[in-house]
Amino acid sequence: MTEIRIDRDRLVDWASRAVATPSFTGSEQAMAELVRETFADMGLQVQWQQVEEGRANVLGTRAGVGGGPSLMFNGHMDTSYSGRESWLAHVPGFQPSAFVEDGRLYGLGISNMKGALACYVEVLRALDDAGVRLRGDVMIAAVSGEIEKTQHGDAQGAEYRGYAAGSRYLVSHGGVADMCILGEPTESKVVLGHFGSLWLRISTRGPFLHTAFSEGKRSENAIVRMRDVVDAVLEWIPSWESDTENAYRGAKAIVNVGALQGGFGWRVSRTPHRADLFLDVRVPPTKEMAQARSQVLDMVRGLAERFPEHGIEGEVYVTAPGAEIAEDHPLVGALEAAHAEVFDGRPPERDVTRWFSDASVLTRYGIATVNYGTSTGLLDTVKGENLEIGGLVKTAEVYARTAMKVCGVA
Repeated sequence: MTEIRIDRDRLVDWASRAVATPSFTGSEQAMAELVRETFADMGLQVQWQQVEEGRANVLGTRAGVGGGPSLMFNGHMDTSYSGRESWLAHVPGFQPSAFVEDGRLYGLGISNMKGALACYVEVLRALDDAGVRLRGDVMIAAVSGEIEKTQHGDAQGAEYRGYAAGSRYLVSHGGVADMCILGEPTESKVVLGHFGSLWLRISTRGPFLHTAFSEGKRSENAIVRMRDVVDAVLEWIPSWESDTENAYRGAKAIVNVGALQGGFGWRVSRTPHRADLFLDVRVPPTKEMAQARSQVLDMVRGLAERFPEHGIEGEVYVTAPGAEIAEDHPLVGALEAAHAEVFDGRPPERDVTRWFSDASVLTRYGIATVNYGTSTGLLDTVKGENLEIGGLVKTAEVYARTAMKVCGVA
């Protein structure tokens, strides 16, 4: 196979430029413009997709000579955080300014997932440097709105439109390929599937009273009534997590008690008219979302029957299905072979994750998708987001070799 040389400095330089371009969910336009400029300089065919005001997708295509499958590299531009959050403002690696320390590249969004976007760009540059012509097209899709969030209640607007908002627009406007690699940080494991997510609101009701007139009615308080609901939900969660129907390739489902709202902090002289409990219920890709919805709402109906005075109601407001790829798909085989070539003959581990990715949407458009990326430093709360530069270089080489294998060298 043709030798491909990944330019470490060039990769780090572009990744640093990406980090320095803020792109919090809902405000990805500036990052999209950087990507468009880069794609144009590389001689790619560029498609600009204006998802909505202030945010866009950019699709760059390196046309093949024909006769081979097409491969998409897909990566989201939006970052998990803005860096302005009070608990992150003092953390340097959660700011839009890249820096290198001890062989790692730090900066807002580098791990999730501007490092992967930099790898994609470097792959096509390295293929050009080596004079490699491929039979199939290679595409880079830089998309908006992947982060797990949604509009709800007073949280309205573009910054809350995530959960594959950009990739849904992408695939409905021509952004399709035979197969796709998502460079989410997977510790260099080949992720064959991931769980989906269902978000559920459970509410209780109570009288809206002034404190002076609430004597003897504490048990009717919506927040106090919610205590019964929380206890009952905590009884139910193990049944969901241990149900073999909700397991997938050895991984168990999981439920998070994600939020609790009730009353008015600025007016605690009133009892709350309503309290809300929010759950994130992870659903295996082998279970239809309609079935999962029915099952969780059955649980809510059971709560309403158990506590008839509590005014209990439920609402499912996110259904983001999981995704999977066949173990024997050619993309999996090519990716594993390329990994072994780069990592001294060691095959990659396979994995299943319980986080969401845009594979959810892509697979439903017939685009076989696998998640594979380098290690992550996302959970470093002292220095912030970071990636090992050596891992980025190796990952880019794996991507390049995989492209040659699946698209075919002319």
